[in-house]
Amino acid sequence: MQWTGEGLIVGVRRHGETSVIAEVMVAGHGRTAGLVRGGRSSKLAATLQPGNTVQLTWRARLEEHLGTMTVELIDARAADLIADRIRLYASQLVCEHLRLLPERDPHDRLLGLAVDLLDDGKTNHALAVELARFELTLLDELGFGLDLNACAVTGITTDLTHVSPKTGRAVSREPAKPYCDRLLRLPQFLIGDADATTADLADTFRLTGHFLDMHVWSARQIEPPAIRDALVRALTTNGVNNLGVIPA
Repeated sequence: MQWTGEGLIVGVRRHGETSVIAEVMVAGHGRTAGLVRGGRSSKLAATLQPGNTVQLTWRARLEEHLGTMTVELIDARAADLIADRIRLYASQLVCEHLRLLPERDPHDRLLGLAVDLLDDGKTNHALAVELARFELTLLDELGFGLDLNACAVTGITTDLTHVSPKTGRAVSREPAKPYCDRLLRLPQFLIGDADATTADLADTFRLTGHFLDMHVWSARQIEPPAIRDALVRALTTNGVNNLGVIPA
C-alpha cells in the first residue's frame, strides 16, 4: 500500500549505517514511522530535523508493516529555530509531547496547534499562551481532558476559579475557599476571553504539568521532558536569560 501527505518531523533515530527511522505527524494518519534509506546523508539529514515540514510518501506491503518513506522539504523551520533558543526548546518540547500519542492514531487538532506554535513571528508571551493551550489539548487528546465547564460541587457554570487535582474538574469560588491550598488555580483565559497574565501562564503550566505527570509520565514510568521546567521558567519570568543550561 502507499499514501502521500504533508507532515511535521517529530523524531529521528538511526537505523543501520546509512538509514534512519523518522517519526512524522501527518494529517489523517497521526504519528507515523518509516524507514528513510540514506537518511544519514548530509542532504537528507538537514531535511529530517524535528520541526521541519515535509512532503512524504509512505510505502509498505501491508499496513501494519514499518514501511519506507521518501521525503521532500517543504518548510525548513529547524534552521530558523536554531537561531532562537526559546522557539528551539519549545519545538523540542512539542515534538516530545507528540511522541506520546499512539502510533497511526490521527490527531489533526494537535498537529495544527503544533505547526501554528512553531511558526515564526510571535512574541514569547504569545508562544507561551499557545504552548499552554497545546498541553491542555494534549491531555484531552490522550483521554485525560479536564472538565472546566461547570463546578464539580454546585453544578454552576460561572465564577469557576480552581481545579481539583484529583478529578480534573472545575470548582467555583465559594466551595473552593476552604480548600484553596489544596486546589489548583484555574486561569480565566482558559475558559473565557480574558487576557493571559504571566501569573496565569505559570498557573496553567502547573495545572497541565500536574495532570501530565499523574496520567502520563508517572503512569508510564517515564521521565518528564528535561527541558520543560527551564522553558516554562523562561516563558513566565524573563525570557531567554532564564533558560540556563538545558540538558540535551
